[in-house]
Amino acid sequence: MKTNKTDTESYLPDSPDGLTLEGKHSVLEALRADQPIERLFVLKESKDSQLQSILREAKKKHTMVDFVTAERLDQLAETDHHQGVIARLSAFRYADLSDMFDISEKAGEPLFLFLLDGIEDPHNLGAIIRTAHQAGAHGVIIPKRRAVGLTATAVAASAGAIHHIPVARVTNLSDTIKQLKEKGVWFVCADMDGDVMYNLNLTGPIGIVVGSEGAGVSRLVKENCDMVAQIPMKGKINSLNASVAAGVLGYEIVRQRIMKQ
Repeated sequence: MKTNKTDTESYLPDSPDGLTLEGKHSVLEALRADQPIERLFVLKESKDSQLQSILREAKKKHTMVDFVTAERLDQLAETDHHQGVIARLSAFRYADLSDMFDISEKAGEPLFLFLLDGIEDPHNLGAIIRTAHQAGAHGVIIPKRRAVGLTATAVAASAGAIHHIPVARVTNLSDTIKQLKEKGVWFVCADMDGDVMYNLNLTGPIGIVVGSEGAGVSRLVKENCDMVAQIPMKGKINSLNASVAAGVLGYEIVRQRIMKQ
């Protein structure tokens, strides 16, 4: 089901039970992005300035607010970081791939995507979504199976970025890559047996493929990529955290695009 969009594009997943957002920053960003918040639970009698900003935004949106005790918030929370506020949301959707093309076309920029192959840690997912948004990517694509979705932890880790970048969930990542290649998109995956990323041409319509924390990019997905990029490393271990690898490779694309202008 699609939500109505405002000038601030916002995307979140379909869910029969909605989604819980926790933390002052996440909830405030959701309100400002016109996410359909059904109910707010706010620590009663708090004088915190950010909570007061949330209450002002909620009043503008005519959002129902319940003032509750800290104990009640702890019971409702899915994480340890509610910071005195929890929002219950509904009617969300994962984005369509067409949303990403629309954003790219509207911006007059070559398509720039992040594809995540089997990321299981919600903190890494949220961090990558945050990096993708900050790097100017037009969307993030995740698989439906054997990977984490947009949990409350992932949403919180995105630091509000989830409200401003589309996230699509696909049945088969390899098939999606093939479909996008037919539309002129090139794909590069991060792997130690590739060419040093500084020697690759990463301009033009491109998708970064980042593998799971343990296994890396799966064989079939890797075979469908056009390039394999090695991130230079000088330490005695041979890998980076998935979200760090996504950031390093993503910002090499940013650098090359800036240099080409």
